[in-house]
Amino acid sequence: MNPLDQAKSLGSTDAARKAFSLWDEFKNFAFKGNVIDLAVGVIIGGAFGAIVKSLVDNIIMPLVGLILPGDKGYQGWDIQVGEKTIPYGKFLGEIVNFLIIALALYLFIVKFLGLIMRAKKEEPPPPPTKEQVLLTEIRDLLAKQQGVAKS
Repeated sequence: MNPLDQAKSLGSTDAARKAFSLWDEFKNFAFKGNVIDLAVGVIIGGAFGAIVKSLVDNIIMPLVGLILPGDKGYQGWDIQVGEKTIPYGKFLGEIVNFLIIALALYLFIVKFLGLIMRAKKEEPPPPPTKEQVLLTEIRDLLAKQQGVAKS
């Protein structure tokens, strides 16, 4: 028996019926393909972010640290303001991380998917079917007949 029907049969209040209805609506929303696709995208995006973060932290910024030496590489770059330390080197690492992710997304969305979308738009329309050709001929003949009858 449906939970909504159970709520009705028990003579429950409108609040209980609304709660069961809300649950049914949520189930319909949560288990549609779009939500699952979104969840997969978020998980893959998180994994991609971790890979880029590792690239920045372990390869790019240490190479930058070789060019601009300091204690502990770029992570040692900081400013002392009174007794407080501002670790701007870590912040610069996060900026590089963001720029790499933004570049990758730009290349994928604008360039790669843009090429696919343009290729789809450039495909010529399929030729008309025999039925469409016949209907076009009938339309043209009717238009001619009406033109002769009007004159």
